[in-house]
Amino acid sequence: MNVSKLYRRRLIPSECLLLKDDIIVIQNDEVIITKWNTLNPKPDFSHGCSCYFLKEGIKVSKIYRSDNSLVYWYCDIVDFDYDAAEQSLTVTDLLADVILYPDNHVEVVDLDELAEALERGLITKEQMTVCLRNLNHLLSMIYRDKFDRIQARLNSLNL
Repeated sequence: MNVSKLYRRRLIPSECLLLKDDIIVIQNDEVIITKWNTLNPKPDFSHGCSCYFLKEGIKVSKIYRSDNSLVYWYCDIVDFDYDAAEQSLTVTDLLADVILYPDNHVEVVDLDELAEALERGLITKEQMTVCLRNLNHLLSMIYRDKFDRIQARLNSLNL
């Protein structure tokens, strides 16, 4: 897979954006790693890096403040659509997210949005099933102290 363009598709609110300013640092059959600045500046964070795990259906982002201190790790459960002709990857946010704070506190968020998306027909039964399985896999890694394997992909690059 050769990717030259990344798109982020959100279900709630409905939007699809070209991540034109994201810089692809590494790409292979397992991962795509990017570095980026926030699309809409926020006081809590300014930039970060992300690792798209293509086989696991997760995107893990390391979020930084402007002084380069770590805010948290943000994990999105996602679905990927590759367009070979356009060499683009559309990453659909399946709404369930996990936040890991530097003090090891774990928070699962946006499950209410996931339920709303199913009720409104914005997500298929198959996508819901994939989302819940990938969320379970991610949480199992976190609770079994194996998340460091995921973190290592981004930590080793010093982005």
